Amino acid sequence: MSDPLPETDREEVMARHRKEKKELQCKIQSMKKMKVDKKKKKEIQEEIANLEQEIEQRHAEELNRLNLSDAPEPSSNQPDTNGETNEESNVDTEKEEPRLSKAQRRRDKKAQDNRERDAQIKEEQAQLQKTSPRILENNRINEILIKRNMLTHSVPADGDCLYNAINHQLTQLGIGSYSVPELRSMAADYIEANRDVMICYMSHPDTGDMLSPEEFDKYCHQVRATKAWGGEIEIKALSTSLRCPIEVIQAVGPATVHGEDESANRKLVLTYHRHMYRLGEHYNSTKPMPPPSREEEADD
Repeated sequence: MSDPLPETDREEVMARHRKEKKELQCKIQSMKKMKVDKKKKKEIQEEIANLEQEIEQRHAEELNRLNLSDAPEPSSNQPDTNGETNEESNVDTEKEEPRLSKAQRRRDKKAQDNRERDAQIKEEQAQLQKTSPRILENNRINEILIKRNMLTHSVPADGDCLYNAINHQLTQLGIGSYSVPELRSMAADYIEANRDVMICYMSHPDTGDMLSPEEFDKYCHQVRATKAWGGEIEIKALSTSLRCPIEVIQAVGPATVHGEDESANRKLVLTYHRHMYRLGEHYNSTKPMPPPSREEEADD
């Protein structure tokens, strides 16, 4: 029997195993990214399974031999007639080559099926995303803005999107800068001061009935002191209070403008998104499209 392998040799074997596994994973990733038909894809999956099984079996065999090399030498009083005992030992070693159990094969098959299912789910999600309502809506709004040499300016979806978008517009035009609480108070003050007019545009979200006096007061409190989402009522209130026309661009239907009688130089332009976030509607601001660079002008 051969002498036990030194510790350095064992470390080299283990390091080589790690390197080979890493190289195999890189190869498998490249194979999975190949664009092929269903028949070829199945063949590739079978080849991957074979490669994984082969490397696992080969590594197990090498580790088995490594462990056997560490076994103690037979004692001198053991019979060794014409080398028969050593030959029988070698035969036994060959017979003891590790084989994957049925349970291990089932686990490997299940892991492979899971990997294939995950890859298929990701592919389907990528296809769905290309035709999702959110993508289609954003594309349509961007088309409208580009024709007007404008781009979307995103604001956080935190319940204050309308007020942050309006403040961005006011600051951009040099009209002024207002905090969210200031704009909320301005809207609530206008709604309260014009109760008889504004209540005609307001209804209970569940019943559709006109708000009672108590419900109207509660609504105004929510506008003023909570993260309640702002909509058409608040846009109308702020347009009049700020003396600024507010135009809202949307993907479907014409843009709406509140305060058309106000100065066009003070117009604020927002975008309205129905599908941007799962939590509900969202407002963004807009900004002018930057002028072309010198390189782009030269290309033109």
